[in-house]
Formats: sequence, structure tokens, C-alpha cells
Amino acid sequence: MPTESPAGKAARSKRADAQRNQQTVLTAAAEVFVASGVDAPIRQIAARAGVGMATIYRHFPTRADLVTAVYRHQIEACAEAGPNLLASSDSPFDALRQWIDLFVDFLVTKHGLADALQSDSDRFAALHTYFIDRLLPVSAQLLDAAVDAGEVQPGIQPYELMRGIGNLCVARDDDPAMTPAD
Repeated sequence: MPTESPAGKAARSKRADAQRNQQTVLTAAAEVFVASGVDAPIRQIAARAGVGMATIYRHFPTRADLVTAVYRHQIEACAEAGPNLLASSDSPFDALRQWIDLFVDFLVTKHGLADALQSDSDRFAALHTYFIDRLLPVSAQLLDAAVDAGEVQPGIQPYELMRGIGNLCVARDDDPAMTPAD
């Protein structure tokens, strides 16, 4: 039976450590983007993640790379949450409600993505396609389960639900109708 050399174990653990660092950076970047926008200083993200700036640049050479990775990471988290919520919630409607909350959180983090990637319209278009391809089936699965359980009326289209939620989340910052009254 072959045994793994100490060098092989070190290389594998480095990769696992690097992957953990990358996930930590993505989580920290998402939090910073929500609080400070996608133009927040990289040093702020590094401090939140507890890593050096070189670690961020090693994984994400440009700001657009980081923004894109955060977006993809959050799409994946939202996509994976749907089936998990359906399996663990008291009802399909409860799973749908919780997933919509996650989807709204995702959309808030996504705010500013278009500006950050405006010079790379191909990247932005590919991300939009990825977004639809990953999240539309999850939305459909949750809606179908809620309809089958009699908790939601049939006829709601998954794309319409996602688009409606998205439209509610994209109010302009300077829109007086969306500013709380004093």
C-alpha cells in the first residue's frame, strides 16, 4: 500500500489552507462591500479577513477579479441554500421565505457590481448568465414545492419572482421616496 510523502501532505494542507484563506477573503469582502461599497480599500478587506494584502492579490489580482469572485461565491451559497432549506424547514413555504431573505441579502451585496465591471461587459454578461442558470432552478424548485403543499397559489413564475424581488432591491440611493422620513 503506497504511503504519502511528508512533502505531499504539506502540499495538500497548503492547498486546503489557501482555500480557507480564499473563502475567508470572499466572506470578508462581501461584508465590506455591503458596508462600504465595491470601491472599499483592499486593506479594509484584508483587515476584516485577518490576512495580508498579498494574500488577497495572490488570489484576486484585480478588483474586478475580487468582485466577480464574491458575486460567484454568493450565487453558489444562495443556490446551495435552496435544497438545504427545503429539507430542513417546517414547510416548503417557510423554506421559500428563508431563501427569499438570502436572495435579498445577496442582491444587496451585488449592488455596485455593474459599476465595478463596466469596463468588462463580457465578464458582466457571463455573470448574469451564471446567476440565472444557477438560481432560476432553485427558485422553481422552492415554488413548485410550496405549490404542491398548497401553500402558494400556482402560476407564479420563478423568473418573475426573482425579477420582482430584484426590482424592489435596486432603489436608487438618491430616490427621496426610498429615504426614511425624519
